[in-house]
Amino acid sequence: MRKHYTLLTLVLLLISQVSFAQDHSNHSDNTLGADQVFGLLEMPFLAIALIFSFLTAKRLKGGKFGSGMTLLAWGFVVMALGHLHMQIAHIFDYNIFKKLFGDTLGNYVWFVALILTWGLSALGFYKIYKASKI
Repeated sequence: MRKHYTLLTLVLLLISQVSFAQDHSNHSDNTLGADQVFGLLEMPFLAIALIFSFLTAKRLKGGKFGSGMTLLAWGFVVMALGHLHMQIAHIFDYNIFKKLFGDTLGNYVWFVALILTWGLSALGFYKIYKASKI
């Protein structure tokens, strides 16, 4: 029964993300909309999450919990860089990855960054989960 709830949650999450996706490609004026302001407001909180994730990993001094938290912290670093990239792209209409790597390779670099974030976070949570079953 629990697997059905997990599958249902994942499907609903995917549907909600697809249905609420927005196009931010047309910013001809110099004013910031609410979505850009809220996007900028998340940056300090992401920085706080980064700081405390590394402080927590350091306090745990390695071990099973500490190594899991370290992986989570590095996943947050990649996520923070991705969010910074998104804000620059939305506000200034300047895609760093496409500028550095071209249209095709820039999209692949972005995809690799997403997979890296998810992979590090998943592996970190898995290590913490395994350590908590002692």
